[in-house]
Amino acid sequence: MAVGELIKDLRMARSWSQGRLASEINDAFGTNLDREYVSRWERSKVTPGPYYLRCLSAVLDVPLAVLEGEVKRRTFISDVAATAIAPVVASDLLGVGFSARLAGGPSVDDWEGKLATYGTEYMSLGAADIQRRVSGELVVVQQQLENPRLWSVASRLMTLYAKTFPGSDGAKAVSWYRLAAEAADQSGDDQARVWVRGRAAIALGYEGASLGVADVLADQAMAISDKPSLGLLNAIYGKAHAAALRGDRVTALQLAERGQRVFDKVGSYEQTSDYAVPWWRLNVFRSLLLARLGDERRAVEAQEAARRELPVTLPRFATHLEMHRGLMLARSGDRGGGVAYARAAMEELPPEKHSLTLRLLMEEVEAS
Repeated sequence: MAVGELIKDLRMARSWSQGRLASEINDAFGTNLDREYVSRWERSKVTPGPYYLRCLSAVLDVPLAVLEGEVKRRTFISDVAATAIAPVVASDLLGVGFSARLAGGPSVDDWEGKLATYGTEYMSLGAADIQRRVSGELVVVQQQLENPRLWSVASRLMTLYAKTFPGSDGAKAVSWYRLAAEAADQSGDDQARVWVRGRAAIALGYEGASLGVADVLADQAMAISDKPSLGLLNAIYGKAHAAALRGDRVTALQLAERGQRVFDKVGSYEQTSDYAVPWWRLNVFRSLLLARLGDERRAVEAQEAARRELPVTLPRFATHLEMHRGLMLARSGDRGGGVAYARAAMEELPPEKHSLTLRLLMEEVEAS
């Protein structure tokens, strides 16, 4: 995607005119842009230089690394080695990757089995464990991308890999989410295209990070297909959280209602996979959304509904619900009590089960 097209997407996600974007940059940085100059960016008549890329990054809430250029397929191996693993391990992985190329690699069915396993393990393992293991799988699957079905596998692995970085670390998380979307497009599988974008949108919206990107990815998912699916459900709730964090209560609640209608048609029976959205997990989404909106009564109802069905094997999600209560306390005016409550919930969870999302929730409570 050209930078001009990305600027336009992000601007429209905020419902800003070209003139409004120019004004936001002028107000923040003392520049003298006009609507026509923004139009020239978006039509790729002019490419923003380093200074204006930093300005756009700040006002559009998008990581600078995304504006500077996407990670490309040919840099998969070097990217994985640079961002996830130590040099010695990276060297081993390069050998694994080329061995996989020579041997033909796992079959599509084998890859689907691996994805199912990772989806389950993500719910209970720490981010570091998942990151190390999935980085190796990315090196291997890269050697098999002549098969379009394996682009779908790769896109879902990339989405999982992106989730091991906090959304606020845009140079990694958001770049990988966007790369996952491009990989899904290569597969020609609309279900994968919607799911990857929806999963990224709910991850960023829930974390309260890179909301402009969350909106763009959610809008793309909804434009690809409005057929009820778990990907669409994730996209809707990701966009709802972004709206709530911007203070747009009406839009957030409207999206939540739409999400409920989609859930009624496609909600999961599977309880313990990252690829599933059962009733308890929908209520985790709702709990935080309503806590952010200050609707304590319905937030507590969602928390209680989630607890009734939450598997005991997933204590991290019980901690999420307690963190939501801490957020409600802080937002109601008892900041000290809310922070203490949330911190106590974090301390009860074994450190190896902490997630990056929980740490971001803690920061949100502290900032309330």
